[in-house]
Amino acid sequence: MLSFKKVLIFVLVSFFWVELLAQSSYLFTPSNTFGHIEYLASEQMKGRRAGSQEGLEAARYIRDQFHKSGLQLIADDGFQEFEMITGISMGEGNLFVVNGRSLELGADYTPLPFSKNSTLNSTAIFIGYGLQVKNDSLSWDDFAGVDLHGKWALILRGSFKTEKGDVFFGDYVDERFKVMLAQDHGAAGVIFVSGERFDSEDLLLKLSYDKSPTTSNIPVVQIKRSIIDELLVPFSLSIGRWEEEITKQHKPVNSVIPLKFDINVNLNKDHSVARNVVAMIEGSDPLLKDEFIVIGAHYDHLGLGGFGSGSRIPDTVAVHYGADDNASGVAGIVELAKYFSDKNIELKRSLLFISFDAEEMGLLGSRYFINNPLIELKKIVAMINFDMIGRLNDNNAITIGGTGTSLETELILNQLSSTSPLKLNYSSEGYGPSDHAMFYSENIPVFFFFTGAHADYHTHRDNISGINAEGIVSILQFATGLVGELANRDAMLTFQEAGPSKRGEQRYNFKITLGIMPDITSSGDDGLRVDAVRPNGPAAMGGILKGDVIIAIDGNHVGNIYDYMGRLKSLEVGQVISVDVMRNNKHKVLIIQL
Repeated sequence: MLSFKKVLIFVLVSFFWVELLAQSSYLFTPSNTFGHIEYLASEQMKGRRAGSQEGLEAARYIRDQFHKSGLQLIADDGFQEFEMITGISMGEGNLFVVNGRSLELGADYTPLPFSKNSTLNSTAIFIGYGLQVKNDSLSWDDFAGVDLHGKWALILRGSFKTEKGDVFFGDYVDERFKVMLAQDHGAAGVIFVSGERFDSEDLLLKLSYDKSPTTSNIPVVQIKRSIIDELLVPFSLSIGRWEEEITKQHKPVNSVIPLKFDINVNLNKDHSVARNVVAMIEGSDPLLKDEFIVIGAHYDHLGLGGFGSGSRIPDTVAVHYGADDNASGVAGIVELAKYFSDKNIELKRSLLFISFDAEEMGLLGSRYFINNPLIELKKIVAMINFDMIGRLNDNNAITIGGTGTSLETELILNQLSSTSPLKLNYSSEGYGPSDHAMFYSENIPVFFFFTGAHADYHTHRDNISGINAEGIVSILQFATGLVGELANRDAMLTFQEAGPSKRGEQRYNFKITLGIMPDITSSGDDGLRVDAVRPNGPAAMGGILKGDVIIAIDGNHVGNIYDYMGRLKSLEVGQVISVDVMRNNKHKVLIIQL
């Protein structure tokens, strides 16, 4: 029976695809496809950084292409605008005064980008590496017996190394994590310093936006080792001496610092307007036209690169063209829009084309669309995402992600592939590092087209010279059959869970997870919103719901994604914990078995 069903589906799908191709008067060509990429990845577009003027020009180009193809522009003349943080800069009034000596901003010290804007005039205590670790193999506590309340904590960057160079506690070196621990123990501010073993050049961190709007609850700065050593000379103390003592004794060292630190931090967050480009082709069926196939591709890239941009060579400031990532995907959906706008093609369901902005900033555009939908999300049959489809190799191999997100997906793809030159590699998981992840979090089946990573990825070398335009045409020809099948089938796809529906937990490889998809874009400190809950995971079994705001784990404050990740590090498999959440403005305490 199953075999007969597969044959029947094959016949119907193949027939529909042939008919669809025969009816369309628009033909995909390498030159047309390459033309879009050539413009979007040109020198004048300066890497299409989200929120930039060039990003706006790219959005206008895409909108104009949709309009010329006869698509109906949605939202505000095709633009769905939203505000985002694009950078961070020094504000007025930053100061660092130690016992009357004023230090020079940028030369002697620097605020860290996630610092709170505030003033603190107090003494300081050196607390080594600022670590507190206790598990089966490691035990270390820099805070034992130390009263930090109302004081600055002077903390070494990095992690403890033995004289042989062995590194301990490497998973706990993140500055945000150390600040959280110091704050847990009463510190009112943190001063970081680099030890000789960590950074012999004694360089200050560059002030760059780390793509997270979340800030600490206390001021955080870094001082040069040479400066603090000068200040400590009268007391026969030095960073090197403390570092050497820790290395030789293999145990924590702390010391009261007989100096008064008067520090004010004032940082500005730079805001810009970003925009998704949205257009529609209405379906022909009186009932099914209210259901949608979303066809998407992000158009932003990394601008000129540099620190904090996401470039893999951050010391190189140059146009990061983003030809494959993701001018190729944009070219794909622009060409598909032209193809399906042909009046001879009748699709029962409607097609919603979305070119997302700010994907490189953390899926901000697709997240904004999901949180502010222009259509009913439950009416979306599937989301097809094209991200980096410009490097099809000689084997014609392409990866399609999300194949496990509906019961029917692989059967449909298998039948379509029988008449295609493409060799399909399947990845079942619905989550992935692109915009389809946000749709998957809403229980929407997804298809993620991707020709693979390469050495030019997120560098200035991702230019048009590496584009395989003929390969993109092959991918688009295959995609027409998929879109046609999804738009004209009688029933919606049957969604199913396929792999983790979370980002933050998977990304950091924790030994345990709650099984949630946390909101990584929140800028406040009033808790962490749960965007999705994995069925049968610890969170689901313990009663956590989508939309809950986690405010504490085992009684320890959780204000944002970094607090959450920090709390996970201290948990063990099998442990029973309490999780405080806010739900509909009511405080609930849930018990979770890990």
